[in-house]
Amino acid sequence: MQISYNLKSNSERRQTAFEPKDNVGFGELRTDHMFLMDFRDGQWINPRIVPYAPFEVAPGAIALHYGQSVFEGAKAFRHKDGEIYTFRLDKNAERLNRSADILCMQGVPEAMQRAGIEALIDIDRLWFPMQDDACLYIRPFIFATEDRLSVSPSEQYTFCVILSPSGPYYKAGFNQAIRLLISERFHRAVSGGTGASKASGNYAASLKAGKVAAEYGAAQVLYLDATNQQIEEVGAMNHFHILKDGTVIIPTFTDTILKSITSESILELGRLLGCEVRQETVMLEKFIQDIESGEIIEAGGFGTAAVVAPVGSYIFEDRRVLTVGDGSVGEHTKRIYKVLTDIQKGYIQGPKDWLVKVARKENSACAA
Repeated sequence: MQISYNLKSNSERRQTAFEPKDNVGFGELRTDHMFLMDFRDGQWINPRIVPYAPFEVAPGAIALHYGQSVFEGAKAFRHKDGEIYTFRLDKNAERLNRSADILCMQGVPEAMQRAGIEALIDIDRLWFPMQDDACLYIRPFIFATEDRLSVSPSEQYTFCVILSPSGPYYKAGFNQAIRLLISERFHRAVSGGTGASKASGNYAASLKAGKVAAEYGAAQVLYLDATNQQIEEVGAMNHFHILKDGTVIIPTFTDTILKSITSESILELGRLLGCEVRQETVMLEKFIQDIESGEIIEAGGFGTAAVVAPVGSYIFEDRRVLTVGDGSVGEHTKRIYKVLTDIQKGYIQGPKDWLVKVARKENSACAA
């Protein structure tokens, strides 16, 4: 794939490149450029890196009216050698295409996705924040651009990648456990729908629930299935809990749960983590009983953005509070977080091909 470049001058880049003085938040900043590619006449064309700027989109674009839009979230990390490495980008590329298929959208060949993302990171590598727990958050997305008001799949799409220099997902970072609202009113997905995809509409549908959760002092909602009997996911991450023997339980993936790449990584790392990790159907009633009896000693969420988010308590819509253990971050959760983040940062050796170094191009605008 031959990528064309329309870059800001090197001097302009150096004036605007990120020089952190304070800790950055999550997803608030953008780098100078973005990667774009268009699907027209049955093929992806015109791969290019251009300055970050607004799109020109037709008012009748199908994405605006019928929600044909999917996205991904990946991360890249700077290692001690000064180079930047992507983490399991192949899994994100694969999942983006799964999401596109669920919404009858045109997927992007995985090699094209990776080439575009790596070229963009190379150009904007100076934006990497020099602080603890920092990353370049990678946001690839596809949206339908055909100008048509009949309800049918678009025949034209745009694939875009933007980068966000980011710190921890939650302002308090990993060391403070969050609270989740267990709701019987709000449901993220039903079987046969788009729950297993990273569809933009799934997140739009979660905003009302998230607002209600905040009114209860909760960070997010722990969603149940349509019968309110089984625990599914948190929306921004998969759920997990840990038994007193150290076993990690992740709800079985279904078509109403987005399969987290972080969860998949934890499942693969079981032996390295020094504990058993397994999936099973988690019934809400038993989950509550096991917390109250002390059989469940820790809980949390797995997701790309938050990595590992400890959960210290749950609140119900009747204001009843269920505290896990003593409500603090548990030792097993700390170990899982440390192992995974140490792999991401290159401090310890992870499985083969989980980390891929972003090559420096000789003509890169930031090849200093």
